[in-house]
Amino acid sequence: MTVSPETWVLLAHIVRPQGRHGEVLADIFTDFPEHFAQRKQLFLRPPATSRTDAMREVKVVSHWLHKGRVVLKFAQVDSMAEAENLRGFDLVIPREERMPLSGDAVYVSDLLGVRVIDVSRGGFMDAGEITDVEPEGPGPAMLVVRSPAGDEILIPFVRAYLRKIDLEGKRLEMDLPEGLLAVQTSSQDKAD
Repeated sequence: MTVSPETWVLLAHIVRPQGRHGEVLADIFTDFPEHFAQRKQLFLRPPATSRTDAMREVKVVSHWLHKGRVVLKFAQVDSMAEAENLRGFDLVIPREERMPLSGDAVYVSDLLGVRVIDVSRGGFMDAGEITDVEPEGPGPAMLVVRSPAGDEILIPFVRAYLRKIDLEGKRLEMDLPEGLLAVQTSSQDKAD
């Protein structure tokens, strides 16, 4: 099965076998780990370095959280040796089968490649393209934006600044505080 990587959403990355009956330990890349067993279709994607393994459908028989990771038991994987063969595989789903989000929430992966347009003071200024999103910590999530000049700019992803999200049009309109963009590009120019 050869399909573009954009078609798939990463749920977990298998780190190693866990136990003697085919269980595997995996890093979690989903906000909904409790739904592993409810998924209609789950696929194991081999590591990019694999030349012989093919992508295949798999069924999760059971799962449980363990020290910030998840232990997965797949149907027809019943030994430590079979689990060892899955080391480095990704557990993925088709993009259209992601969990529906409530309200105006968006998936971080949908924001990548979107252009941020500053609509403050009645204008339309292209602030740049979102290349990453730093998660919430002590403060809000931060959009990492590559400006048209190539600078890296951080923009707080907060409701107060948000005006319109058009994911299909790859456009995010924000009413940014005066000077937010200028102060970051100015400080980068001084550092050079």
